Amino acid sequence: MTSMERFYQLTCRPILTEKGSDDMGKRNAYHFRVPTDAGKVEIRQAVEKVFGVKVAAVNTSLVKGKARRRGWVAGKRSDWKKAMVVLQSDQTLDLF
Repeated sequence: MTSMERFYQLTCRPILTEKGSDDMGKRNAYHFRVPTDAGKVEIRQAVEKVFGVKVAAVNTSLVKGKARRRGWVAGKRSDWKKAMVVLQSDQTLDLF
């Protein structure tokens, strides 16, 4: 896999939530769902290369999957990783 393919894989799934929208307005942060093996440096490089902006900080969080039941069958949603990318004050992303 080339680096640009990996960069597009890291930035292809923005998360649209009410909390994320508030974060965009308050601290200029955008949320993405990224692969669990992605690191902060790789996420920073991907956002800067794909969108052409300057990143101030990257925060990541592992979101544990919930246990679910449907009748007798028990299962679990898969774990995933969330990245909160804070841009410099004069930068914006045109995602939506």
